Amino acid sequence: MADGHYNNNHVPVLFSYSVFSRPSSVPVGSGHELLIQKFRSIYGHQIDVHRKFVIQLFSEEWGQYIDLPKGFSVSEKCKLRLVPLQMDITTLGNLSPSTTVFFCCDMQERFRPAIKYFGDIISVGQRLLQGARVLGIPVIVSEQYPKGLGNTVQELDLTGAKLVFPKTKFSMVLPEVEAALAEFPAVRSVVLFGVETHVCIQQTALDLTGRGLEVHIVADATSSRSMMDRMFALERLARSGITVTTSEAVLLQLVADKEHPKFKEIQNLIKASAPESGLLSKV
Repeated sequence: MADGHYNNNHVPVLFSYSVFSRPSSVPVGSGHELLIQKFRSIYGHQIDVHRKFVIQLFSEEWGQYIDLPKGFSVSEKCKLRLVPLQMDITTLGNLSPSTTVFFCCDMQERFRPAIKYFGDIISVGQRLLQGARVLGIPVIVSEQYPKGLGNTVQELDLTGAKLVFPKTKFSMVLPEVEAALAEFPAVRSVVLFGVETHVCIQQTALDLTGRGLEVHIVADATSSRSMMDRMFALERLARSGITVTTSEAVLLQLVADKEHPKFKEIQNLIKASAPESGLLSKV
């Protein structure tokens, strides 16, 4: 067998994908998330991360594979297969504080004179970071080559951020970020803002959706050096199934109810309308 031998804490499982099958093992009690991780560890280079999948269990009773029952956990030797769905799944775009992480991308000092409406973007970014603290939402912050481009602008208060890390890759999705996300297994949504829309924001969003996360890009908190690049990137991302939204929509969706205990604090953040940051410009 692939793992050599099994002990009392592991169960043999046959993992099948496409025309391939490979015996391995998983810890007793493994559920859906651990099984998905196992499939990816075995077949990662063959799985199209942009697809949606279901896991099926071979049923001796029926003599064929059936969809994995809700709440299933591995307790005995079994056969599983990963099946790509043929139809795209359109998500509803719901947000809740317990399943959301905020990503702040490259809001650095050296970009100040170059990025269109950067002052407005900073202002909206402040609201989002304040909202994250009020609602207890984890924040992950990247800085693109800070040695040359400086650190995050002083106006943005990063107090309590889960991770602030330097990078040279355009996408924020690096091993240290994936490790930080793994600490929040319930997370299904990322609220993403920063610069530049057509480069780091776009590549981060596509990488995150490829990992099965739903991405919400805050249009009034992201920009580029060129309005053309900014607007075409937002259009492309929206067509890719990524939610393009606004800061006020995000914050109010996260509280969802006037009776939410944090509603008043969020309301105070949005009393004044956010700047339009050129989004409604006809120029």
